Amino acid sequence: MPLADEAAQPPAHLPWWRRLFGRRSETPWAGERPPLRRVFDRIGTWVGAALAVTLVILGVVYIPDGVHSVRDHFAKRAPVAPDGVRASHSYGGHQPQLAIDKRSNTWWGPGVSDSGRGEWIEFNFTEPTRLLDVIITPGVSARADKLGGSALPHRIKATVLTKDGKTTTREITLDQGAGGQRRPFRVGDAVRVRLTVESAYAASGDKQVAIAEVEFFGRSSSNGL
Repeated sequence: MPLADEAAQPPAHLPWWRRLFGRRSETPWAGERPPLRRVFDRIGTWVGAALAVTLVILGVVYIPDGVHSVRDHFAKRAPVAPDGVRASHSYGGHQPQLAIDKRSNTWWGPGVSDSGRGEWIEFNFTEPTRLLDVIITPGVSARADKLGGSALPHRIKATVLTKDGKTTTREITLDQGAGGQRRPFRVGDAVRVRLTVESAYAASGDKQVAIAEVEFFGRSSSNGL
C-alpha cells in the first residue's frame, strides 16, 4: 500500500484500557525505550491516587472523633447522676451510696487499712452516657481540717464499659488536698464506670482510704451543638 494511502487511513479504535492508561503516549519505534519521564508520571499518578484514597479513609475514621472533641471542648457541662452504685467492700455505716449523695461530709470506705489498693467503687448508667468530666472529693470530708481522718486516694484506675461491650481505661491522679478535684474524663456511651484505688496518700495500718463524693458531668441539654 502506498504511504499516502496508509496515512489517510483513520486511526484504529483503541480498547478502553489503553485509552485510560495510555493517554498522551506514543508508541515507540522498534528497539526504542519510552522516555523515563512517562514512567515516572504514571507512578506519580498511582501514588497520588493511593494517597487520596488513604486521606478519604482517614477522614471517615477520624473526623467524627474530631467533631466530638470540638463539641466536648466548648460544651456547657451538666451533672450526670448514676443510676446505681456498688463497691468491692464497705465499712459499716459508709456504704457506696454515700459517694453520690451530693454531700461532702459523708463518705465511702472499703474498711481495709493502709492504701486500699485494689478496692473499687462502681457506678452504673441505665442509658449510655457521654461523660466529659469527673470530680472526686477525697477523704472523709471536703474540709481541710478533716484530711487526717483517713488515707486519701492518690492514683485511681477508671475502667469504663461502653454499650458495645468494649472497655477502656483512664488513669486519674489526685492531689493531696481538700475539696473536689475536677479531671477530664471524655468517654462516649458509658454504661459502667469502675474506680479502682491503686495508691493512697497517708496510708497506715490504722487508717482506711475514703472518698467523700464522686460527680460525673456530661453535655448540657442547652448546648446548641
